[in-house]
Amino acid sequence: MKTISYLWQDRKRICGLPITFTKYSLTEDRLFRETGLLSLKEEEVLLYRVRDLELRRSLGQRIFGVGTVCVHSSDKTTPHLDLVNVKHPREVKETIFQAVEQVKNQRRMRTTELVDDGEDELYDDEHDEME
Repeated sequence: MKTISYLWQDRKRICGLPITFTKYSLTEDRLFRETGLLSLKEEEVLLYRVRDLELRRSLGQRIFGVGTVCVHSSDKTTPHLDLVNVKHPREVKETIFQAVEQVKNQRRMRTTELVDDGEDELYDDEHDEME
């Protein structure tokens, strides 16, 4: 069995201390959240499915040096995964971003964003004048 090498690991923190039973970990291709003490639940998101990352830091979180990294993905079972109260959240977000980009480059995946620039309306107006 292959050993898993982790790029990052942390726990959910209360008052800056890792005293909860929620663990987070990042590998080369997946992001995991494990919760529970006696009954464990493990959720994972494949990194190539990540669409957006968000960082939230309330006043209390800033005081204790933690933050919440929100991962939005196209995964059907876990479209939204929050890494709550992690230490050094800005660095965590950047680490996840770099891993996501690396996986997408390896898979040769690129997504394009559609932007409505209003050209269709302009074309319709010109077309109406010609009739």
